[in-house]
Amino acid sequence: MSDAPSGPPHGQPPPAEYRIEDLAHRSGATVRTIRAYQDRGLLPKPERRGRANVYGDAHLARLGQISGLLDRGYTLASIKELLEAWDAGRGLGGVLGLATEVDGPWTDEEPDRITRAELDERFGGARDDAAVEDAVRLGVLVRLPSSPGEFLVPSPRELAVAAELHAAGVPLPAISGHLRELRTQVEHIAARFLDFTTEHVFHPYLGHRPTDEEATEAASLVRRLRPLAQQTVDAELARAMRTLATRYLRHHLTSPAPAAARKDGAGDDAEQVALPAATVRAVRALVGPQNVAAFITAAAEREVQARTMDGLLAAPRDGREASDGGDM
Repeated sequence: MSDAPSGPPHGQPPPAEYRIEDLAHRSGATVRTIRAYQDRGLLPKPERRGRANVYGDAHLARLGQISGLLDRGYTLASIKELLEAWDAGRGLGGVLGLATEVDGPWTDEEPDRITRAELDERFGGARDDAAVEDAVRLGVLVRLPSSPGEFLVPSPRELAVAAELHAAGVPLPAISGHLRELRTQVEHIAARFLDFTTEHVFHPYLGHRPTDEEATEAASLVRRLRPLAQQTVDAELARAMRTLATRYLRHHLTSPAPAAARKDGAGDDAEQVALPAATVRAVRALVGPQNVAAFITAAAEREVQARTMDGLLAAPRDGREASDGGDM
């Protein structure tokens, strides 16, 4: 009785086999890259068949793992360590879950698309190529090579704010400049939040390669802490706007007009007068910045009224002096 022939079980297709060119085509990597991965020990050596090297589905899957880790920012050296851990049975689930959690979206906002015609219409109908290029540099708009007439909008809310400000009269260069300044300040806030949470939350996971269990715990923490930064900034921005905007707008929009402008509606005689800086500082320290204009106006009116009273007291009263002189 002869031995059963080797091969896959009956009814199952034979395992896939690839030449290096076929593997490159299937994986999206280049032949040169595949060979470099082999030299670094990232990819198992192929099976030798005569004068040809034969690769299988395991090689294809490994190339997919490497590509995914590279996309998440891992270096080839760290990828080699992770893959060695995987091969040793320690698992990659927790580490990849942590990478997915960190790399995931930090907002529930969905990107959108907009055509150039729609963009021009939202910003007043005029074509402004310089403003569009500035928006592309800032990442507010992203060109789509596959669709030259369209842009990807990563944050539709941000674009809507810009359109509303422009409709209110703010020039587009001023909006871009404000966004650059705001972005610098917000990135500083984000860095401080990350420093804070790293020091007090994630320090047990630092300084060594996390185990699968540690990576899973860290991913859970990232998921819980993800919304906290935005919630804190939203609350503090609302508090600051309530405090500062109320004071600022009340001063600029409802400051009392000078007396001359209030009498009989005669506002044409209003005049701006430059005051010494020391005087303005003293008044600000006395009554607060929001009341400087009102205090100076009231003080000036009081002085005018006092001098008017003095003039009335010094004038002849009821013709008394004239009658006294007639009796002489």
